[in-house]
Amino acid sequence: MAILKLAGLLRPSRNQLLHKRLPGEGVRDSIWQHAINTLAGFSTVRQNIVADGKLTGRVFAPYSVFKGKAALSAEPRLPTFSKLDSGGVKLNRRGVIMLTFWPSVGERKYDWEKRQLFALSATEVGSLISIGTRDSCEFFHDPSMLSSNAGQVRKSLSFKPNADGSGYFVSLSVVNNNLKTNDRFTVPVTTAEFAVMRTAFSFALPHIMGWDRFTNQPSESVSQSPSKVVPQLTEAEWDR
Repeated sequence: MAILKLAGLLRPSRNQLLHKRLPGEGVRDSIWQHAINTLAGFSTVRQNIVADGKLTGRVFAPYSVFKGKAALSAEPRLPTFSKLDSGGVKLNRRGVIMLTFWPSVGERKYDWEKRQLFALSATEVGSLISIGTRDSCEFFHDPSMLSSNAGQVRKSLSFKPNADGSGYFVSLSVVNNNLKTNDRFTVPVTTAEFAVMRTAFSFALPHIMGWDRFTNQPSESVSQSPSKVVPQLTEAEWDR
């Protein structure tokens, strides 16, 4: 079981943190990238830029919130496209904002192996970014909703305001009757942390819909894209 320990993140400089943590600790890249703060995430991105200025590999830049009983991170998963015989590009699958929750197992220790995912659709993102300081919202996901297996796996995500208006309680409940498990995570977020999420989600919304590619890319660059599906949506919510 991979246990991630976060200690003294605010004390060393960003460069010292990266130099100290990245080499030789044997921690999987995915675990590390979800654990570091957003600024350190952007620092690692710069190391993946090749001579012609293009990015190589997938970019990791989650926004993460670590609290006493659980941690929460959010990052966009971009849509996939396919090339048409006519030369155009067609949206294959819309993207999402992927929320990842994982529990605390001690002071500044979090168990990444017990993470749970919740994928926010564009409409759900719209609901979330439109709530006020005294409003709440809740979402339900069931992968087998229209089949005889409905209710076997249920996910419920809620954002509820604090009584004093200082932020929100973000809670995820995952009931899996197949595995006979019932996981629940609650992460309190401050007004400032929620403001970051709201702004970031608003920025990401047209990107997960694919509209940025529709409006910004000239037709000649689209015709030169590879004739295969772009593999940008690499992790599904129901993998967990």
